[in-house]
Amino acid sequence: MPPVQKLLIVGSGDIARRAASWLSKHFVVFVLLRRTEAAGAWRELNVRPMPGDLDNPASLRRLAGWADLVLHLAPPQGEGIRDCRTRHLLAALGRGGSLPRRLVYVSTTGVYGDCGGAMIDETRPRSPSSARALRRLDAEETLRRWGAARHVPVILLRAPGIYAGDRLPEARLQAGLPVLAEAEDVYSNHIHADDLARACCRALFRGGAGRSFNVVDESDLCMGAYFDLVADRLGCSRPPRLSRRELEQRLSPIQYSFMLESRRIRNDRLGKELGLRLLYPTVSAGLSVA
Repeated sequence: MPPVQKLLIVGSGDIARRAASWLSKHFVVFVLLRRTEAAGAWRELNVRPMPGDLDNPASLRRLAGWADLVLHLAPPQGEGIRDCRTRHLLAALGRGGSLPRRLVYVSTTGVYGDCGGAMIDETRPRSPSSARALRRLDAEETLRRWGAARHVPVILLRAPGIYAGDRLPEARLQAGLPVLAEAEDVYSNHIHADDLARACCRALFRGGAGRSFNVVDESDLCMGAYFDLVADRLGCSRPPRLSRRELEQRLSPIQYSFMLESRRIRNDRLGKELGLRLLYPTVSAGLSVA
């Protein structure tokens, strides 16, 4: 009987916790933790905490040479156009005598930039316009080059807006923040947090080296329609609709930036290559159990 493989989770947020219950049954799982006060909660999930901070390369020395698999869920730092955290992680992993057998990275569909509402798939050229999406593109390229040079299969999962029963924009709705008028609205894309966690688990076994996957559901929604659905589910008032010019004056630059890109994303590879059947194929389905 082969030894149980060791898996390292980098990024200890919600998706990591959702994936951990399944992963801990199949691997010896470690999670990189910047804050040690969270260690007890992870031990309850049968996951072993490992102290380390992606912003502090010296703290990552223990990562060298032992992980068979890596699930990289950590976002880039909040500034610049390069993902320094991913570079620090790869430098640490590369110092050991052996390398991971596979690395899965969760990126964002924001790397495609504005597609003018067009239907796209993974063959669409990436053209990010925001600094945060440029950092994700840098992470993708850095990981692909590293994997190709060291013969480590790297699989990229591109996720859109993530939602779940405890991940809904309730505060935004209660604040009465507006959305675009229907005539000017943009398409948005979504995935339930449980389905993204399942895609992460599946990608640890399937998917070719350097392959990318859009982890999106099959909804075909404009952003305003999404907020209307959530408002109805929570019993809140639907958000007011304003013109683009009015909206720019009401929202913060970051809030408004999400209204500047429109794309409709296909997920064919998700089923054909990863063999994943979504639990919640539409937002309506996900909200019905939220």
